[in-house]
Amino acid sequence: MSVEEKFGQLQQLAWTGATGPGGGQNDLAERAARDGRLGSVLNLYGAAHTNALQRSAVEESRLGIPLLFGFDVIHGFWTTFPIPLAQAASFDPDVAVADARVSASEARRNGVHWTFSPMVDVTREPRWGRIAESSGEDPCVTARFAAAKVRGYQGPDPYDLSGPDRLAACAKHFAAYGAVEGGRDYNTVDSSWQRLRNVYLPPFRAAVEAGAATVMAAFNTVSGIPAHAHPGLLTGVLKDEWGFEGVVVSDWNGVHELVVHGFAADGADAGRQALAAGLDMEMASTHLAAHGPRLLADGAVTGNRLDDAVARVLRLKYRLGLFDRPYTDEAATPYEPTTRTRAMARHAAARCAVLLKNDGSVLPLDRGTGTVAVVGPYADSNDLHGTWSGPGGTRFPATSVLDALRAAAPSVRFRHAFDGPDAVAAARAAEVTLVVVGEASSLSGEASSRSDLRLPAGQAELITAVAATGRPFAVVVAAGRPLVVEEWIDRVPAVLLAWHGGIEAGPALADLLLGDVPPGGKLPVTVPRSVGQLPLYYAHENTGRPAAPDRPHQPFVSGYLDTEHGPRFPFGHGLSYTEFTISGPTCATRETPVAELAAGRRIEVTATVTNVGERTGDEVVQLYVRDPVASVVQPVRRLCGFERVTLKPRESAPVLFSLGAEELGFLAADDGALVVEPGLIDVYVGNDAHATAHLSLTLTG
Repeated sequence: MSVEEKFGQLQQLAWTGATGPGGGQNDLAERAARDGRLGSVLNLYGAAHTNALQRSAVEESRLGIPLLFGFDVIHGFWTTFPIPLAQAASFDPDVAVADARVSASEARRNGVHWTFSPMVDVTREPRWGRIAESSGEDPCVTARFAAAKVRGYQGPDPYDLSGPDRLAACAKHFAAYGAVEGGRDYNTVDSSWQRLRNVYLPPFRAAVEAGAATVMAAFNTVSGIPAHAHPGLLTGVLKDEWGFEGVVVSDWNGVHELVVHGFAADGADAGRQALAAGLDMEMASTHLAAHGPRLLADGAVTGNRLDDAVARVLRLKYRLGLFDRPYTDEAATPYEPTTRTRAMARHAAARCAVLLKNDGSVLPLDRGTGTVAVVGPYADSNDLHGTWSGPGGTRFPATSVLDALRAAAPSVRFRHAFDGPDAVAAARAAEVTLVVVGEASSLSGEASSRSDLRLPAGQAELITAVAATGRPFAVVVAAGRPLVVEEWIDRVPAVLLAWHGGIEAGPALADLLLGDVPPGGKLPVTVPRSVGQLPLYYAHENTGRPAAPDRPHQPFVSGYLDTEHGPRFPFGHGLSYTEFTISGPTCATRETPVAELAAGRRIEVTATVTNVGERTGDEVVQLYVRDPVASVVQPVRRLCGFERVTLKPRESAPVLFSLGAEELGFLAADDGALVVEPGLIDVYVGNDAHATAHLSLTLTG
């Protein structure tokens, strides 16, 4: 390969699309493909379209190296599943697997080889629009869902991605993008290595260990160093410590933005620093291809680093089978969701909803009810797909909640009104009312940060007006993030957080509201009382002056003068249409030498969950640990395991958790070594982060 051809393999250009500033690069991509100076194209899909450009590369260029086609398949291609944050609320990684498998099959048969998913950024910032793409605030949940999504996209063998239902996965954004200051997208991140090692990096490691083919660098700086040029992260941690053999790709224009950050003098300097730091492919901007040959000739970049990057790109194309089969079978291309994929999306959406409140058992609705009012801006809305919904989100509208209810319960009279006096009149005339509120899909996702997390204008007033009728009602919230609900939550008997549930959100909500499917989701994020509390998360440090939740407005403690301490709803919270009890945890071994844990020994903790109600339902049993005395201050508790269980009335089931060195220790800030120290470990088991049932283990020296 010539030097120009090598640098060409490190270039990804954009077909006309809207995933970043600037327009498409169609003409440039066509010329570069023919000249053999292009490695990848993003935003082009459809077998006929990708095959046409692929022929230019394979049949007209000197070496005939195939192109790699990438696309943002985040929670669906034709068939949109719930947004990733909602999937995390299921506390069922099989939901993520189902999404990834359907997405991979639809996208690969449309000429796409590579998805820029999963996003595995831990975030405690609901102001940040991209929380919708995340799995929330917890490293354990995020790691489990990251690994599941990777396996769903790539299949059981990460070295063979050649099948027609396989996509190369991309764990993004490396690293700590979810910690942007103020929740403002693309903003500064200033994080200690202790926080990086123990909060933000573990999900990436889980994705890498699951076989993720690629990793994407983050837009943000990390303690003053832009992630796109951070050798300590891209090479030191990712490639050297973890042994990552795949491709590190930039985010859109990320290499050029090193200049904007004030870290690189110009495009050539940006390309030099990014490549030297460990970046292997440049998306959208063109500094490596434009300046790389001169940088190499001048000794500013090394031939070894260039060859390593090129080899990683070529190896990925080989794993995808592109050298043997560069073209996509146009006769096998799907153009719409199927009955099967819609059923899978509907099942997923139902598992993701979280019942926040249900005083007086307003829900589920009785099919014998004569009249139900369905009011609010999202009662008859198709805007339920969520952010990054792929081509299916624009081509195939979601079924509205109103239409789904009418189809599911034809004997019930459903009266609809948007808002205002008509909605109040409908509520007065009905036996029960559903108020369907929320935020538009466009209000969450990339570049969609919000400073005010209350419902958009007029919606809280509608809830208050319906409450004033004195008639039974429930609120359904369709949103891409947790919202602040303080101004109306105490007036509402029942609240179902539906998230943005995808193409089958409406039918899934009908299943839930009518009681055909029990709600069982849990919050993967803490719901604050006000924006002023943010960031607010359960796994905080105790501080030297902790506030007691049962003693508001204490002097000289870590709290606020003008709001109650703690969240409105804690991490892990979620109700059912039935009731559960969870026994205290038990363990046969209360004392274990640290040396045995280091050698691989694990401790088994068991709890029993019982459905004590009258309906079949789901409960998520959660295990948390706390190390009360450590050489590095540890969080007040940390989730280390969870299991979702379905039980019939009066049925019980044991839930077994296995704890080893990883769960009972922490990672050292300097080198990432696992540290397990002698002392007491408190183990809590329950159904949210406020669980009280616990036991103590002793780790001996």
